[in-house]
Amino acid sequence: MFLHFGVNTFTGLERGTGHENPAIFNPVALDASQWVSVAEDAGISLMILTAKHHDGFCLWPSKYTDHSVERSPWKNGHGDVVQELVNAAKPRGIDVGLYLSPWDRHDRRYGLEKPYNEYYLAQLQELLSRYGSLREIWFDGYKGEHAPNMSYYFTDWFSMVKELQSSINIFSDAGPDVRWVGNEAGFAGKTCWSTINRTSLSIGNASIEDYLNKGDPKGTDWLPAECDVSIRKGWFWHSSESPKKLSQLLEIYYNSVGRNAVLLLNVPPNLTGLISEVDVQRLREFRIAIDTIFSTNVAKKCSIKVSSQRGGTGGGFGPENVLDSDHLWTYWAPRDGDKEDHWIEFRADEGMRFNVIRIQEAIGLGQRIKRHEICVDGKIVVNGTTVGHKRLHRLEEGVVHGQTVRIRIKESRGGLPLISSIGLHFDPYWHPDKGV
Repeated sequence: MFLHFGVNTFTGLERGTGHENPAIFNPVALDASQWVSVAEDAGISLMILTAKHHDGFCLWPSKYTDHSVERSPWKNGHGDVVQELVNAAKPRGIDVGLYLSPWDRHDRRYGLEKPYNEYYLAQLQELLSRYGSLREIWFDGYKGEHAPNMSYYFTDWFSMVKELQSSINIFSDAGPDVRWVGNEAGFAGKTCWSTINRTSLSIGNASIEDYLNKGDPKGTDWLPAECDVSIRKGWFWHSSESPKKLSQLLEIYYNSVGRNAVLLLNVPPNLTGLISEVDVQRLREFRIAIDTIFSTNVAKKCSIKVSSQRGGTGGGFGPENVLDSDHLWTYWAPRDGDKEDHWIEFRADEGMRFNVIRIQEAIGLGQRIKRHEICVDGKIVVNGTTVGHKRLHRLEEGVVHGQTVRIRIKESRGGLPLISSIGLHFDPYWHPDKGV
């Protein structure tokens, strides 16, 4: 979950000017425990807060600027939104991440390369030293068309981050740990590799967005894609906006999580400092929908046949592994030496009814599948490419009735395909004839 929150919440802007009076920031009912409860109920595992957006206003009392919560009436200038989130999230097992905008429209040093980079490093050090272990630090390469010409010392920034917190994930257009997906629609590419070549990447370069979206099968760097998208039209809360429809959120889910990417869904707190009830309700519907779709796997009532299996019967790599609860470290593996025509087939004599097919690789051992095909009773219903951690195929023809489902791996890289989990599911919310 992304939490865009700051002076923009009170001005109605998406990008602040940097001249806002800190006195406008006064979320009188701010309750980070409410944010965490909403996240927990929605199945969220990580919450990322905009500690500083482009307007330069800091949600923590930074000693390097007076443009912060310290100059606001909220808690008489003694508040710290970052600390409130950390205090609420960590005891409940939810990780915290922070966003610190490189573009700063308030600070007078912006445009002066060395002084501003030193200022930014100082604030990074504050955030990474003061609030305990963080899971992700989020770097945004965006800056406005008329912003002063400015070079960021990303190499120095990243080095400091890793020195202070070695296990943190750094997000940016160029990683080094997690990459941007190349758009803000929440859609990964139909082909989406977790691998990419970092030497081909640069932060803030729009010409590489397609490359970021798809990844690279020959990539030497492991940089999974993260899809950032807002539950509303804007990133900050605005009274005139409403949350996206459930059908839109499900579309995003299938095209992010269902395409080997991480979904980062922005849910902005409102003027009072709470997540609005309409957003809470939509998230609740979203969680119920996902649970409804994926809680039942009709493949579990099937008999299974495979093209071959490593080690023979009882070798530990049989097809039964794709139906167990371990979606990472147990898997079906074809026999060593088999170079092509790897397939796994599910059969139910009484027939099956489904409209979603889920495939997951043993991603801890790499991403291998380049092309796959799915047939129902001999008819091709899917021609797909990558799988990765999770591939969800929502069938365009709608509900399918059949006795046999065969998944054929047509091309792999780096050895044999290793499939950890397969599901045949029914999505009652999917009505392709109605466009939802």
